[in-house]
Amino acid sequence: MSSKTLSSVTEKHIRHLCLTDFPCGNGSWRKSKDGAEAAGTEDTDALLDLLSCPRSPWWHDLSWSPQAVTLRELSVLSPERLHADFIYNHFTTLRIVDKGVSVIDEGLLKFSKLEELVLSANRISEIPAHNLPSTLKILELRANCLSALNSLTCRPPPLLQYLGLGSNGLGSHDDVSNLTGRQWPQLVCLDLSDCQFLDQKALLSALRTLPCLKTLVLEGNPFTLVPSYPGLAVDTLPLLSCLDNSWVFPEERHRFRGLAKMSDLIMDQASLTVSVGRMKGMPDPLMSVDENTPDFPVVAYSYFISYEFLSHQTPNNLKVDTQAGFDTAHVAEDVSSAADLQSSENCKREASKADAGVLTVYTEETGHVIAHVSKHSTSKLTWSECMDFSDTHIHVVSELGDLKKFLNQGLNLWIEEEKVLSWPAASEDIPESKPNQAVKDKKGMKGRESPIKSTAAKDKSKDKKKKTVLELVQDAPIRRSLGSIHIPLQSLVEGDRKVAVLCNLGFLRTESEMGPTQTHEKDPGKKIKEEKKKEDKESKLRGGKGKGGRNHEADVHTDNLPQPVTVEVSVELEKWQSTSEAHQLLHPHQTSQSPETVSS
Repeated sequence: MSSKTLSSVTEKHIRHLCLTDFPCGNGSWRKSKDGAEAAGTEDTDALLDLLSCPRSPWWHDLSWSPQAVTLRELSVLSPERLHADFIYNHFTTLRIVDKGVSVIDEGLLKFSKLEELVLSANRISEIPAHNLPSTLKILELRANCLSALNSLTCRPPPLLQYLGLGSNGLGSHDDVSNLTGRQWPQLVCLDLSDCQFLDQKALLSALRTLPCLKTLVLEGNPFTLVPSYPGLAVDTLPLLSCLDNSWVFPEERHRFRGLAKMSDLIMDQASLTVSVGRMKGMPDPLMSVDENTPDFPVVAYSYFISYEFLSHQTPNNLKVDTQAGFDTAHVAEDVSSAADLQSSENCKREASKADAGVLTVYTEETGHVIAHVSKHSTSKLTWSECMDFSDTHIHVVSELGDLKKFLNQGLNLWIEEEKVLSWPAASEDIPESKPNQAVKDKKGMKGRESPIKSTAAKDKSKDKKKKTVLELVQDAPIRRSLGSIHIPLQSLVEGDRKVAVLCNLGFLRTESEMGPTQTHEKDPGKKIKEEKKKEDKESKLRGGKGKGGRNHEADVHTDNLPQPVTVEVSVELEKWQSTSEAHQLLHPHQTSQSPETVSS
């Protein structure tokens, strides 16, 4: 791809002003100075109207420079003044936005009185300081391809007061060292938002040397996700008036006073709390069970919520630690038999396979970035109209760059159903629980001869039946996902502290609604007859088909309408509200040697 220079774009803009063409410049369309009217001539006011009226074909969008408007007016009022040097010296502001500029060439030096240069959303990867006019006071380079500041700081504009470097790939130690008062003695406002700075303490130490800094934008950097931000920045930079588009008030300074002295104890790691609350609208899985279904197997349904979150691992370790992100208490439930324990082990093995994953984050700069995620699950609950999971996980993450990518991508959440089939244990007593008719007759005759013996036999048979019912063997759990939803978390990177959403997963269908679980089915004709009988009974109970009966019927149908399944979810960043709170919480952070997940 060929490079596009800044001077070529500005020259094109100036040519499009048409300063020598109608209605500008000295042409036959202008009235003579002696006031004599000639055919086809226009007075000055009419020519100016043609330039300023939005419906005029000679009107142009001149948002790229306020001086472009006055220059066209001068081309009507005093066209003789418009020579090349005058045109270049007339511009004090240039706004070249999203024009594909990749090179800042020496042609920019023609604008010897330029004070404001806006080059947002271009493809600039290097800023040669020797090609910037020394008169510059505002330089905006947001959303370019900058990865280093070395070329800019070798001879920076001495009068620069505003520097915008947001949404660039800056964040190295060299970049931090190039943001000091030695390079920028007059800098008042600095925008470093949405860059890749990780070391908060090193950056704040460098910015502290800027003698005139009043306004600072840092949101969107990975280090802003830690609990000590923005308190540490407020206390480290006492001259700051505005931080991240918010005023710094004296009350806030008072709350964070002394936090900078504790900077040696502060760790650059983020703490996020993911909470899963109540789930409503789940249809009853046993509502449509057939009455003629056999007693065995006994089917038990339970439900839980799963979501993916960044796994806690070192960058060099390619293996995902699934145990760190999975609470075994959610799998190994209280069981009373060896068979149940074996079933629980199978469940854990299945869950471990599902818990490890890889998140691919697509970006324009690198194509894709791979981050490892783990799947976390709540406890399992049996069905009810409102299932309150009350599940909370605290995730402590030290890889802030990966965390930023994960939050920009968002969180995936699933509703999962677990079905367990239970069968009677193999025993010699089972055939005796359903004796044939001959055995029943013999027992009846014996009972008539000896009533006491018959009562004892009945009690003994009851004990056997109880024992048979209790001795059930469970199959391995069968899990399936009922629905999923994506939760955007980008606002946490942009400065919000908490995201609380009511996830609407729509209308879900349980397994029993989707199809019969047993091979035995009722005859369709019988089903229709039974449904008609039920309707007749209900109409009689409602008092016939009168006016009141119709209203009650409408209420019944309204109550039976399916409801969408909703889940309460919140993700909250830990942020210190004062120095005293930080002092209380720092010691637990010091004792933990490595990030881990705490569940409650």
